[in-house]
Amino acid sequence: MTHLEARKILGLGPAEDPRPHLPEYRVARERIAEMVRSAPNDTLADRYQQGLIEFDQALAAIREFLEEPAAENPELTPAPSPNGEPEDESASGLNETDDTAATGPRTFSGFVWLLVFVIGAAGGGFLYVRNEEAKETRRQERLALLDRMGSEFIDNRRWQEAGDLFAEIEALAPGSELARFGRRRIEAGMAEEQNQFVGYWTGQAIAELEVGRLDEAEAAIRRVIGKFPSEKEAPTILEQIAKARAGQAREMALANARKLLNETKPEEAINAARGVLANTPDDPDATAIIEEATAVLEKQAADRAMAMSLLAQAADRDHGEFDQQALDWLREAASLAPENAEIAAKLEAMASYTRTLRIPGDYATPAEALAVARDRDRVVLTEQTWKGPLVINTAVDLQGEGSTKTIVECPATEDSAITIGPDAKGARITGIGFRHESFLVTGSDRFSAALVRGGTATFTDCAFSDASGHGLVVIEHGEAVANRCHFSGNGWNGVAAIGTGCKLEVRDSESTGNFEHGIESWDGAAVTLVNNRCEANSRNGIHTDNGAAAAIIKGNQLIANREFGLVLDSAGSGKISGNTARANLLGGFVIRAAAAKLPVTGNRATLNQGPGLVLESGLSAASYAENTMTKNDGAETLTGANLSDQEENAPDSSDNAPHR
Repeated sequence: MTHLEARKILGLGPAEDPRPHLPEYRVARERIAEMVRSAPNDTLADRYQQGLIEFDQALAAIREFLEEPAAENPELTPAPSPNGEPEDESASGLNETDDTAATGPRTFSGFVWLLVFVIGAAGGGFLYVRNEEAKETRRQERLALLDRMGSEFIDNRRWQEAGDLFAEIEALAPGSELARFGRRRIEAGMAEEQNQFVGYWTGQAIAELEVGRLDEAEAAIRRVIGKFPSEKEAPTILEQIAKARAGQAREMALANARKLLNETKPEEAINAARGVLANTPDDPDATAIIEEATAVLEKQAADRAMAMSLLAQAADRDHGEFDQQALDWLREAASLAPENAEIAAKLEAMASYTRTLRIPGDYATPAEALAVARDRDRVVLTEQTWKGPLVINTAVDLQGEGSTKTIVECPATEDSAITIGPDAKGARITGIGFRHESFLVTGSDRFSAALVRGGTATFTDCAFSDASGHGLVVIEHGEAVANRCHFSGNGWNGVAAIGTGCKLEVRDSESTGNFEHGIESWDGAAVTLVNNRCEANSRNGIHTDNGAAAAIIKGNQLIANREFGLVLDSAGSGKISGNTARANLLGGFVIRAAAAKLPVTGNRATLNQGPGLVLESGLSAASYAENTMTKNDGAETLTGANLSDQEENAPDSSDNAPHR
């Protein structure tokens, strides 16, 4: 810094002596230094520090000037003494003239300038500080407002708006804890919302899936995927829904195929089952339906051939008069080929050789007609629900228009809908449904829908349902044949034979959904059971405990019963062959030691939830090797079973009387 610049900063004139002002400069310097130390912020402190540096540089320049020799510095004169006399005129370089006296005001004005500089700086600093403080106050207020609004948005799950506010906080205060904490709250809130949303709709989807409401289940899980596409559990649930949908489609297709088969439409049933096999080639139910439908087709072809043969034989015996044998052949032919118009016409013609009683028409009610009917009379009921009970004691031919069209019913507490008495030696009942008006399952004394008591009867294309007791029961040395009949929803067995001398023959029939067994015989009754279907009964499909009587059980389908497919307790003779036990709860076949004489061959047990074959202790597995057991739970063949304490709870003839 030059000498002249220093004089200007210190407020000295060009020729003014600085020495008298040195004490003042020291005081001024201390004031400036104090301002540096007490500045309210770094900005002002820097400004004051810069002024202090310039002030010190100016003082240093003046001191250098004062230290120069007098010869080199002619401007200097001796400094005045305290009494006004120069101490050393040569040293001062100045005379006591008007010019010297005039330095006082200049020095004062320079010092005033310095103070103005300092005060101006302080004043400017004060205004600056006030401005900075106001700005900081506004910033803090804004931060508080943004934080409060951000919290409200988080509480209301308005994540985007909350994120924008905390981004503004970050811009106003980089590294702010408010912004960092706010973002954490947003992340936690979004995670909580996701967990709640996913948990609710995933649970909803699973609940709907469990009850089989697949459309609702898929809609629920699609909501999760729509909002959170990366949710890990959703694809698994979608896959489960797809499998369940495929399972439902399979069950519907199988049910339709079974329905077609029951309606005697085997070709359509095969096509429906093949649709299932197209997706699951090894499906056991579809395979079984195809096997059954194929057997039905083969049987239909054989039945048609047999029907035409019987028609020819009956025609040969037609001499315009009653012929029981010819009528029996024609009835059988009509049963084998019901669509054959030629057979139907021939039957009607030969039946007309006997007396025909039509109800209504000839008589108002079936009971009135049966009361006057004689052997070989034909009693024809129109399509209607008729009131029973009916009693037949002659060898009449009772005909309806179909088991779903012509129905006979009576109260469950009154009697059986129809009773075949001991004098009815050869009664024939065709195309009629028998039932109770209401279902009553209390007490041990219950009536059946149909009772054969000592007489003999053949039921063809009949139905026995909703009985308090059995659907059809044979007692007291009675004999009954049931062809193409249906036994369903009865309080005890679908069909039963009880007691020595009784005979029951059931062919090509169905016994389903009964509260006890599908078919049962015990206490010395004999049975012939061929090509029947026993399904979904509460106990066994077939149960026989015949003692010394015969049991011929061939080609039956025993499916999904709550106990076993077939339980053979005892029989003196007969044969068990070609039967299939599938999907029964406890197992397939049970053979007890009292039935050891019967050959058991060519039977198949599969997909049962218990053993395929259960042999009582004392029976050898080798004796039953010609049977097939596959895919059953547990042992395919269970030997050495102790069944002595597992006696079947068969109804007793005294406790379970089918009549009063």
